[in-house]
Amino acid sequence: MADTKKIVVVNAGPRKGWNTDTLLTEASKGAEDAGASVTRFDLFKLERYTGCISCFGCKREKFKGHCVCCDGLTPVLDAIRESDGLIIGSPNYLSEMTASFRALYERLIFQNLTYNVENPCCNEREIPVLLIMTSNAPDTAYRNLVENYRQTLSRFVGPCKSFISGNTLQLNDYSKTDWPWSMFDPEDKKIRHEKIFPEECKAIFELGKELAG
Repeated sequence: MADTKKIVVVNAGPRKGWNTDTLLTEASKGAEDAGASVTRFDLFKLERYTGCISCFGCKREKFKGHCVCCDGLTPVLDAIRESDGLIIGSPNYLSEMTASFRALYERLIFQNLTYNVENPCCNEREIPVLLIMTSNAPDTAYRNLVENYRQTLSRFVGPCKSFISGNTLQLNDYSKTDWPWSMFDPEDKKIRHEKIFPEECKAIFELGKELAG
């Protein structure tokens, strides 16, 4: 009997029950449907942590592939290192992933970067990655951003697939804001959330299942 695969799910968004959280939950269900066990981390709930502090401890032979900075991200990095797959999601803030995502991303990638031309990556066990980004901008707005992340994750962690959910619904009732959010069409967003977002949830369920299969 095959060992149960271990999938790590990381939420780099702060809002419970909203777009990023929902898609990650569906991806987790897909992984579980494939028979995997899922361990989830919500970065906004962890103890204090930082991005890479440039200590270069991970460049020493005895620590290669291991970030030596000990803080709230340490158990996340340890779990990813021992996992069979990583699902990570972030909303887009100001044309980038969240600062929480960036902190983990820096530490996850830099620990495997050797600065050696012949062998630039010291990761000895690739794990598949599913990268999810949500955004209130159109799906096409940040394709290049996500593709850059996908390529780097593929190079230093394992083969990565990406999924973008755009034009997301941000609020249940836009009329309750203190000033008009005239940049958006609230009705259009609501219709999309009711008709298209459920289909995206189905698609991400299948991607989660595929990653754990």
